[in-house]
Amino acid sequence: MMRIYEELFIVRPDATEEEVDPFIEQLKNVITHAGGTLDKTDKWGVRKLAYRLSKYNEGQYILLQFNAKPETVKEIERRLRVSDMVLKFITVRIDEKLKRIEKRKKARDKRAARKPAPAPASAPAVASPAMPAEPPPPVPGAPGTSSPSRAE
Repeated sequence: MMRIYEELFIVRPDATEEEVDPFIEQLKNVITHAGGTLDKTDKWGVRKLAYRLSKYNEGQYILLQFNAKPETVKEIERRLRVSDMVLKFITVRIDEKLKRIEKRKKARDKRAARKPAPAPASAPAVASPAMPAEPPPPVPGAPGTSSPSRAE
């Protein structure tokens, strides 16, 4: 069963493009030979790490989004684990999240279709009078009103 995954991995900051690009190509080949598809490859560049990893304070972030079977993900994670240039990686299955977002969007659109369209505001608002209107007389026994006999 094909599922959608995101693979985010951090590569050493001193790794060159000539080292990183063939590694990404290798991962792409693993995905395509297993029958999956690579949807998106993003290089976020060098960023500061939250904490020190293998004597590095920075790392190159790379994000892959792909469709594949779970067995393919195991192979990709194995390759990331044995690579010397990869500091850390995380794999997230996002198809469930996308389903939830789509379901929420459909419900929101359905509610929006039920609501009447707002009236167009073509006429300018009436200017308010210079003096505010007098407040209505207090109702005896109503909450929030104070009786005039009490001293403050």
